[in-house]
Amino acid sequence: MKNKAIVVVGSTNTDMVIKTSKLPLPGETILGGEFLMNPGGKGANQAVAAARLGGKVTLVAKTGEDIFGRQTKSLFESENLDTEFLFSDSESPSGIALITVDSHAENCIVVAPGANARLVRQDIDLAAAAIQNAEIVLMQLEIPLDTVIYATEIAFKAGKKVILNPAPAQPLPIELLEKLYMITPNETEAELLTGIHVTDQISAESAARVLLGKGVQVVVVTLGNKGALLVTPDICKLIPGYQVEAIDTTAAGDCFNGALAVAISEDAGLIKAVGFANKAASISVTRMGAQASAPYRSEVEF
Repeated sequence: MKNKAIVVVGSTNTDMVIKTSKLPLPGETILGGEFLMNPGGKGANQAVAAARLGGKVTLVAKTGEDIFGRQTKSLFESENLDTEFLFSDSESPSGIALITVDSHAENCIVVAPGANARLVRQDIDLAAAAIQNAEIVLMQLEIPLDTVIYATEIAFKAGKKVILNPAPAQPLPIELLEKLYMITPNETEAELLTGIHVTDQISAESAARVLLGKGVQVVVVTLGNKGALLVTPDICKLIPGYQVEAIDTTAAGDCFNGALAVAISEDAGLIKAVGFANKAASISVTRMGAQASAPYRSEVEF
């Protein structure tokens, strides 16, 4: 089994989570329950998930020079992440996310990006050799889009596979899409990128084929507990999800993407890779927290 290097370029936050019976309406104050403070951020979540599942992972990210940044670096080192390119910024605080989770495991999240918004091209230049030597570069959209485009260009020119999790959802230029190996939108993100309202497998396939037409090689539309639809020019297959009792869905998508990167780095084959990612994500939603919920390799049968 091959185990090739994965570089994750993305965000790192500290998540402040309150559990409550229901999500508040605009202008409403409600009494919550348990409070948790956990490491999060889509980039960091995906990197930790990939590392716990056996990936050789380098994280390119930026924190502030504050207590959250110091705690973040210490945590990443304990998760066996390469932190050579975990930069710090003296002018911005570390990223923070405020998360409310209701009794149905639904959540609402507000993120203050802080130093994540200052991860720029000059930082990517410092990490260029790592990107060029990786097998897979995994990214999301909690850092500047210009930085994502620039890192993609470096990876693409080096013949590397770029996987983009297009979250939080925003329009993407064709010059980025045509350089991607894989894109992994959920229903909402797929609709924003294609204009197709995704409600079922048929509409998800239609949206996926629009993205293929824009140059992406592989599209995986995540469909919650229904699983994920894998679409390439030669494959269209719904890989079923797992029915579990969810208590917190906060980082399910991040766990899915980290697991997917690991399986692809091991040449698992696309169908098997998506199944592996589904299994990892299904375990993560049965636990509280973002990075804390990511399973270890021994928990996910491959």
